[in-house]
Amino acid sequence: MDIIFIEELRAETWIGIYPREKAMPQTVEISLRIGVSTVSAGASDDIRDTVDYAVVVERLRGDLSSSHFNLLEALAEHVATYLLETFAVHWVRVSIAKLGMMPGVKRVGVVIERTL
Repeated sequence: MDIIFIEELRAETWIGIYPREKAMPQTVEISLRIGVSTVSAGASDDIRDTVDYAVVVERLRGDLSSSHFNLLEALAEHVATYLLETFAVHWVRVSIAKLGMMPGVKRVGVVIERTL
């Protein structure tokens, strides 16, 4: 299996359990590993034979901008399911982090792996 990756994607979404978090969308940082065969695309040199990462980024940003999650775990599950179902990939690793949530901590987050 081959891996397409997208790292440090910034997206706005409604995330959190505290009133200050629910007052406005927050920026989250998402890194993805997407397991898919790239053999056809390597042979054809045609974007239609692979997962178009620009489309993944655009659709994820659109989807997340209107979604609300209490926990990063729920957000990660949503992203994994979205990728598996929308792009018909075999496997995903989703890393999601909140930035600057606590003094002295750069980011907090969760990493999950899911397969079809």
